Amino acid sequence: MRAARYILAGAVLCIGTAALAQKNPANNNAYRYRWKDASGQSYFSDSLTSEAMKAGYDVVNSQGLVVRHVDRQLTAAERAAAKKVAEQKAAEEQARQQKQREDAQMLNAYPTEADFTAAKNAELDTFEQAARTTRLNLQGQEKSLADLLNRAGDLERAKQQVPKYLTDRITEQRNTVAALRATLQRQQEAKEAARVNTEAQLRHYRELKAADAANPGR
Repeated sequence: MRAARYILAGAVLCIGTAALAQKNPANNNAYRYRWKDASGQSYFSDSLTSEAMKAGYDVVNSQGLVVRHVDRQLTAAERAAAKKVAEQKAAEEQARQQKQREDAQMLNAYPTEADFTAAKNAELDTFEQAARTTRLNLQGQEKSLADLLNRAGDLERAKQQVPKYLTDRITEQRNTVAALRATLQRQQEAKEAARVNTEAQLRHYRELKAADAANPGR
């Protein structure tokens, strides 16, 4: 009979202990913080200290297992460098997305290579028309300059003084011719740059069309 009472009392004690543990789960799953200083010395604490935040720390459970790692605080220079890297990556991603939109617009605007070629040839023709207009104007201005120079030359051969108005007119005409020649040079360079760019765009267009054909459901 006495043995039965002891067994009953033990059972009651176990049940009470289990109930207490259920009411205080934090006692069974307490967390501590572990970190190392610059020399490699390990530290443990029940509370998070400023030293731990500076060094970086592990959150350790009651079984000694790391449940989370927190990196150390960055210095001002490191934060600035990280910000710069993040901004660069964001800019690269923005550029990538913009390129994708431009590629999609190109494919929509030119369903076939013939459409693309016709549009780009029209653009190149615009450059040529502008250069042609400048070239004709330049020829006229060069003829006017030649006439002025001939008049001055005739006066000099006749041992007559070239009047100031004619000298000034020659200077103005030379400046006009020089400006037109510079304009024509820029237009020709712009046309050549456009031609090279068109060739590169055509290659890219063909790559896009090939990729689109290889992945029709993309």
